Amino acid sequence: MKVLSIQSAVAYGHVGNSAAVFPLQRIGVEVMPVYTVNFSNHTGYGAWRGPMIDPDDVRAVIDGIEDRGAFADVDVILSGYQGGEGIADVILDAVARVKAANPGAIYACDPVMGNAKSGCFVAPAIPVLLRDRVVPAADLITPNQFELGYLTGTEPDTLESTLASVDLVRASGPATVLVTSVERPDRPEGTIEMLAVDDRGAWIVQTPHLPMKANGSGDVTAALFTAHYRSTGDAGDALARTASSVFDLLSNTHASGERELQLIESQEAYAHPRMQFEVRQVR
Repeated sequence: MKVLSIQSAVAYGHVGNSAAVFPLQRIGVEVMPVYTVNFSNHTGYGAWRGPMIDPDDVRAVIDGIEDRGAFADVDVILSGYQGGEGIADVILDAVARVKAANPGAIYACDPVMGNAKSGCFVAPAIPVLLRDRVVPAADLITPNQFELGYLTGTEPDTLESTLASVDLVRASGPATVLVTSVERPDRPEGTIEMLAVDDRGAWIVQTPHLPMKANGSGDVTAALFTAHYRSTGDAGDALARTASSVFDLLSNTHASGERELQLIESQEAYAHPRMQFEVRQVR
């Protein structure tokens, strides 16, 4: 499998491509990372250095990949956080060109906007752009529950309302949806869930909710789920593998006391997930 991953990059720590690339490589996926920013560290620190890369320069890198004849071999185009409006046009253009070269390729979009605790943390134009132009062009999306609500103009909380919101966003374009950070009011205390839906059904997995914030964990989740799903077409199995790997990554990070993901130290969790959580089909 080959993935063209158009995302941010940092030198210190792990977010964007700096979070997604290694886990994909560790499960045997060839990745072509294209950077949209090249920062010293993620912006959650409040201070960082380095450039946001001009969309024309991002496009030039993608053009160079096309010059090598690589588009026909791309199975997945993956995108995450979009720092500015111009990058969406570059990504959508790349998706169209890759699919022209390989009609079997899919576009997986992590529509990063914010979360329930902090609200939206991207530029005001980005959520509208994602909702109206980017998500409809995607085959697979990986919003959290908060982002799913924005994309559909709903307030999903129960399983039933979350499934209804997923159906609305699937009607706009993407056939497959992974909803992360699902927090139902009737779930057992100290747990959190993920929900995967495609044409064959809907599956949910519940894990302990670790008391921590881990920048980059969503990028790892999106990358692993996309790769597993593209490989097998089995949403339930992809959900089980992803939940196992990401929980162990977060557990290792929490135990370390470090702020940054223990991405390298947790590599066996990607290569050989323990499959310790039950996945239930709910539709």
